[in-house]
Amino acid sequence: MQATRILPDLQCSLLCEEVRQEANGNLFLIGVINFIRVPQLPITAGRVCIFNRWTAGVGQFTESVRLIAPDQTTVVSRGESKFELRDPALSATGVMVFGQVEFKTAGTYFVEVLVDEVMKIRYPLPLVVTPPPGASSTATGEAKKV
Repeated sequence: MQATRILPDLQCSLLCEEVRQEANGNLFLIGVINFIRVPQLPITAGRVCIFNRWTAGVGQFTESVRLIAPDQTTVVSRGESKFELRDPALSATGVMVFGQVEFKTAGTYFVEVLVDEVMKIRYPLPLVVTPPPGASSTATGEAKKV
């Protein structure tokens, strides 16, 4: 008996600045992001990419990606795409591009990746405000130490 549908595994999910494709078809990620450091808030990121690789599944699926604010309820950005796996030995790569993402507060944001409404991973994305050297700390709303 052949399986007609197997929910896939998420092989990896990486947040990065950009994803490009080489002439040979291979993808390469530019600026893998562990955390976001900004000089002030609010700030808008021109582009944020989320690279997901799916494997070990069979069927047609819908991938959903959400960026959640530190309050854990506000959805900052979201996207959805469809993909298909015809054999469990194959993989499918999805790149979700979020443009003009506005970060309003410091704290830990979260990236959530779901397939057919089943959460596969939720990982933290800390955002810290670090004023440039010599900048007034009152511009970020912090009290100046004397």
